[in-house]
Amino acid sequence: MSALHRRIGADIEQRIRSGEWPPGARVPTEAELQAQYGCARMTVSRALTDLSARGLILRRRRAGSVVARPPVHSAVLDIPDIAAEIEARGMAYGYERLDHGVRTTRPDEAWLGERVVTVSCLHRADGAPFALERRLIGLAATPEVEGEPFETVAPGGWLLRRAPWTDAEHRIAAVAADRETALRLDLSPGEACLRLERRTWIDGLGVTWAWQTFPGQAYDLVARFSPARPETR
Repeated sequence: MSALHRRIGADIEQRIRSGEWPPGARVPTEAELQAQYGCARMTVSRALTDLSARGLILRRRRAGSVVARPPVHSAVLDIPDIAAEIEARGMAYGYERLDHGVRTTRPDEAWLGERVVTVSCLHRADGAPFALERRLIGLAATPEVEGEPFETVAPGGWLLRRAPWTDAEHRIAAVAADRETALRLDLSPGEACLRLERRTWIDGLGVTWAWQTFPGQAYDLVARFSPARPETR
């Protein structure tokens, strides 16, 4: 079985690297590969699992396997605009607001002031789920945000244009997709994700507290450092 599963994986990899199967192209189903190679489902599953682990394909719950796109890179110390990053890679950006409201802050959110706007949204790249975002925006620092429904514009880009930050804090973690995250990102529950938590301030006033969750193979964060000073890229 091991020799055949490596052959199946090598055949698929060759088609991907040659450009015959471009990013986003559908990979034959397990049943189709079983019939093509005359082998057991376990052999095919092992080949696809190895390809997925190497970042060559994405195995989605409902859509089957597709050829993976190169990950979008972002500097760790930067505040990225997801829409701009997606479009810079030649992909079509899509946005969907999931919910929106205004409420008083809880004790752990008091640094944002007394009231916050809450926004949850989904970012897409070429129609595929790219990032799930949940965000709080402090009305004390950005009172004009109360009149913005975020129906067609993403909150991150809006804030970059309207509320330039002076201080920021990032926290990065590897997390397993919970049920809601898996549903929104078209993943299987428990699948690996990257979560970026970010807090920003303007001259001491809290601007926003955001959580952005990405499929593990879709996004990475890059930083270059020297002993004298950090340099991001």
